[in-house]
Amino acid sequence: MATEATFTVPSDQFPLGTVFDQLPNVRVELERIVPAQNVVIPYFWVRGTEVTDIEGEFTEHPGVKSIRLVDSVDDEYLLRVEWAIDYDDVLTVLAETGVPLIEAIGTNHQWTFEVRGDDRSDIVDFQRRCRELDIPITMTALHALTPVETTTEAGLTDTQLEALVLAYQRGYYESPRQVTLEALGEELGISQQAVGSRLRGGIKHVLGSTLSALTVQS
Repeated sequence: MATEATFTVPSDQFPLGTVFDQLPNVRVELERIVPAQNVVIPYFWVRGTEVTDIEGEFTEHPGVKSIRLVDSVDDEYLLRVEWAIDYDDVLTVLAETGVPLIEAIGTNHQWTFEVRGDDRSDIVDFQRRCRELDIPITMTALHALTPVETTTEAGLTDTQLEALVLAYQRGYYESPRQVTLEALGEELGISQQAVGSRLRGGIKHVLGSTLSALTVQS
């Protein structure tokens, strides 16, 4: 059965992480990647800053040959990167094992990757190869891919779902709370007010869907 896994990597342990030395509050998002013949689609977004030379904010890194600005809109920049083929990192392991990258988000705190394997053995192979190359990944979630999206999930916006999952993973709903709205906002690259708004909107929808379902069943 198809399996999805989420793992994290320290922010400075990925080639694009050099941008956080210059712009600690930005958020980097890699485009969806499906490796083919050891080639990785090299597009990514930088969000949350306005600079005149975004390319120059990335310091030299052995995993990157070049970075070129493709387009920009306000504080969002689309860039193309040429990777160094002989440098071992998460993306080279994805290309080597053929495991697709669903999402990758980088902040000054860490990189969070979501990948999908045809079955659990693909994820195991990916983990093993990372260990062999001393790539410090930390698995945070592993689950079988459900074939049909639930009604509750379908009604949530992407940003609401992202905020809810992160808040749950970081212990926001624990007692006492293990993380603040401010810290969540820093990780998401938005204000704490925006995080609170997304959480309230998401919780309202989840409760509405759940209570409606219970009412129908009763």
